[in-house]
Amino acid sequence: MNKKKVVLAFSGGLDTSFAVKYLSEDCGYDVYTAIANTGGFSQEELKKIEERAMALGAVDHATLDITQEYYSKSIKYMIFGNVLRNGTYPISVSSERIFQAIAIIEYAKKIGAHCVAHGSTSAGNDQVRFDLTFQILAPEIEIITPTRDMNLTREYEIEYLKKHGYEADFTKLEYSINKGLWGTSVGGKETLKSNQTLPEEAYPTQMTAKEDCQITIDFVKGEISAINGVEYSDKVAAIQALEEIVAPYAIGRDMHIGDTIIGIKGRVGFEAGAPLLIIAAHKMLEKHTLTKWQQYWKDQLGNWYGMFLHEAQYLEPVMREIESYLTTSQRNVTGRVIVNLMPYRYVLVGVESDFDLMKTDFGEYGELSKAWTADDIKGFTTILGNQMKIYHSVLKRNGKSDF
Repeated sequence: MNKKKVVLAFSGGLDTSFAVKYLSEDCGYDVYTAIANTGGFSQEELKKIEERAMALGAVDHATLDITQEYYSKSIKYMIFGNVLRNGTYPISVSSERIFQAIAIIEYAKKIGAHCVAHGSTSAGNDQVRFDLTFQILAPEIEIITPTRDMNLTREYEIEYLKKHGYEADFTKLEYSINKGLWGTSVGGKETLKSNQTLPEEAYPTQMTAKEDCQITIDFVKGEISAINGVEYSDKVAAIQALEEIVAPYAIGRDMHIGDTIIGIKGRVGFEAGAPLLIIAAHKMLEKHTLTKWQQYWKDQLGNWYGMFLHEAQYLEPVMREIESYLTTSQRNVTGRVIVNLMPYRYVLVGVESDFDLMKTDFGEYGELSKAWTADDIKGFTTILGNQMKIYHSVLKRNGKSDF
């Protein structure tokens, strides 16, 4: 009889390495491993992951590069919406997982797999992101999750691999690192406590910059287009180039505390220099180029977009409609933002834009009015206050006051 095919989302870590052996030797599957790269792995790292998969007994291994798709279908809209979960976190890992899940299930369908597997535990968000995406896009394919279902310990998995002929080289790392194009998450013992934060050495990038510097970031219709005057048609390359400039300043570190999909609170450290700088610069440019109500409603939809993305709702059709609005809102968000970089921090200096709403013939704030008279303001203020005047006069007539 032909063995059933299972596609395993493979990162090369302990959980997914165990899954290769377990699914092939104990369960009798033909295991096809696949990694969906969203910009977090070098070619050397991807090669080592492939070698590990084959050494563990995978029938075949696929590297699925979806970095450009990840930008065009997610990061672009997170920039348009200035998305920071709880005002802090640029939704780095959580936004990646959806696109990784989509790539894995599409690959499973392509090779005719009977099952798909992942190494998520029962205590996090990723299990929901993978499961829900798989269920929607391929309800006919069975989902297998040995780490979650068997509630395994790290020690058990290492011992299992040794017994099955794979001399594990997994060391007990003090911190878990998940790196991607839109930031790097850092988990460790401190993130499990409410009253601690990560030490300096926990961050994968250390502060090495010696001097302050000034840079410029250009946007065209809300998308990053140039850094220090160097134009980029490839937006992924632009983000990577900015990260190289920002990383030595150790900018973009913080701790995110938020609500998980499964209802518990969670903490994670992160460093996301380029993402946070891009969002801050983009938001400043919008303050100059959008009207008050454009900014207000875009903030509401951007917040909802980020929340839905974090909570595995990317395939909800309203997301396409929010993306359409966010895109339309960017038609005048074009210009240059000037930024000063210093160790551990940055300062937004200002903007240059042909669409700058400060550059008008109507007036200069606090200095000179050109499009109205003093009498116009007196009349405007009189009418503006009517509702409050009526309210307080009624209270006074009834012998009451709010003060």
